[in-house]
Amino acid sequence: MGQVVHTLNESEPVYGVTSLAGEIYVLRSKVRDEVEVYDVITYRSQRFLTLPKARLVADMTSCEHYCCIYISDVYVECIHRLDAQGAATQWPVKDKPWGLSVNAQHNLLVTCHVACKIKEFTTDGHIVRTVCPPGDVINPWHTVQVRSGQFIVCHGGGGDAVHRVCMISADWRHIVHSHGGQPGSDIGQYNGPFHLAVDNDEFVFVVDVYNRRVTLLSPTLHYVRQVVSSDQLKWLPLRVYLDTHKGFLYVADNERKFGSWRTGRVVVFSV
Repeated sequence: MGQVVHTLNESEPVYGVTSLAGEIYVLRSKVRDEVEVYDVITYRSQRFLTLPKARLVADMTSCEHYCCIYISDVYVECIHRLDAQGAATQWPVKDKPWGLSVNAQHNLLVTCHVACKIKEFTTDGHIVRTVCPPGDVINPWHTVQVRSGQFIVCHGGGGDAVHRVCMISADWRHIVHSHGGQPGSDIGQYNGPFHLAVDNDEFVFVVDVYNRRVTLLSPTLHYVRQVVSSDQLKWLPLRVYLDTHKGFLYVADNERKFGSWRTGRVVVFSV
């Protein structure tokens, strides 16, 4: 199991966490100052950043190459882009964007959950391509592209018959490997696989929200172990970010009451 290193303060729900240029960025659901910035060593608060016209944020990722942060906005159907100084721009997705990741070409992969599409954009918002996963991949939440060009996708939620993680071929035509199936709590099952992180050796960290755990899979999506268990969390894990340089896993731990997310914090694990 990962060991808890630090816990950031409890406040509004956390919808994303990432790091850039020696700082931790935490995305919360607020009217303003949605992005909190902390020092990566001391965890002290540095500043707050506001997203103009943001309505319903869903995920966040960073790009070291362009030194910027990307944030998906489900309601406005756009991507917000923040540079390191906090200057904001945005571009339309024309679908409801959800999970975000950056690939080896420094492009942004946007998983559109409702439309069941993955869209690739340049850093200034030009569309590169739109793809659809194989037909049995329903309700995709997050997509990460690995060095081989293949894609890792997690999907399934609500009343879906299948909750799993899939490796999809680079041409998006077929599933190469998969892990999961019928929703459940046993090893090899998921109940809400909503977010992913991949390390330098292409091991995959999977947020299993309603089982309250983070599962580690091999590069071919075989079960390895649990890296975060339910007794290490106060609420439900919703997002995850892996700092491969420090070996730290940042988990957004959120409280859900009466059908909505109420409170959140970030728990830092050494893995």
